[in-house]
Amino acid sequence: MKSIIHTLGLLIAIMIPSASGAVMPGEVRWHNESADTTRVTRLLVEVNDAGLADDGELVAAIAQRFLDTPYASNTLESSPEMLTVNLEGLDCTTFVETVVAAALTLKEGRQAWQDFVYNLGNIRYRQGVVNGYTSRLHYVSDWIVDNSHRGNITDVTPRLPGVAYAVKTLDFMTRHRESYPVLADSVEYERMKNCEIGYRSHRYPYVRSSALSGKWATENLHTGDIIAFTTKIQGLDVSHIGIIMMRSDGPHLLHASSKAGRVTEESRPLAEYLRKNTSITGARILRIGQR
Repeated sequence: MKSIIHTLGLLIAIMIPSASGAVMPGEVRWHNESADTTRVTRLLVEVNDAGLADDGELVAAIAQRFLDTPYASNTLESSPEMLTVNLEGLDCTTFVETVVAAALTLKEGRQAWQDFVYNLGNIRYRQGVVNGYTSRLHYVSDWIVDNSHRGNITDVTPRLPGVAYAVKTLDFMTRHRESYPVLADSVEYERMKNCEIGYRSHRYPYVRSSALSGKWATENLHTGDIIAFTTKIQGLDVSHIGIIMMRSDGPHLLHASSKAGRVTEESRPLAEYLRKNTSITGARILRIGQR
């Protein structure tokens, strides 16, 4: 279905800005405006009516509403850059962003799709402002730093027992310029290089894969935690992201899986998932809000 460009002039006028001073973009690109706004409204009302007081349970309840949504990559790529909403196809990043935006909306005591759209833009872009391709928070470390600073999420990894630290220069996108069509433009390429400058020799916390199982996992991971998997890949910090679901046999991963072709909860425990993904070095654990 063709994308629909919807002007949000009225929306901006009626919305109350957040404490961060984030500004909504003037336009949104919808995949299916009618279907997506209806789905968001129903989700927000139904999850709100469940009366979930725990943030983790709130995140989990929202995430489960997207089970079996088809996997779709590159849904945000557009020219010019604008806030894109597509709930009919999600990759690992857009899945987590969608869940976080909905959870933050409910934590604010709101249930309107307009508020969800506001929060989606607020977490996806640097300082919540759409200002071209490089204002989107492409690297997860950049996303964590920006959203942690504004109180949208908390990186709890440094508080966890056995935390380790990695130092990496994040330059995967400019190293692989040919994989990102927008970077064919020399101006956009230089802008991205400037964004990456702040992540030269970037030091970040993580928990090694070997620790993410057994008693440690049971005691330190919670349903609704956001888990960002760190990677061996040169120039890249995180290769995948999802939501933790605690089960009787330990934590499981709920995520948008390219292999499964849909949003799914892994039947095997997290420890087994990690054993079969040898490029993963560990994970960062995030929670919504200020914790």
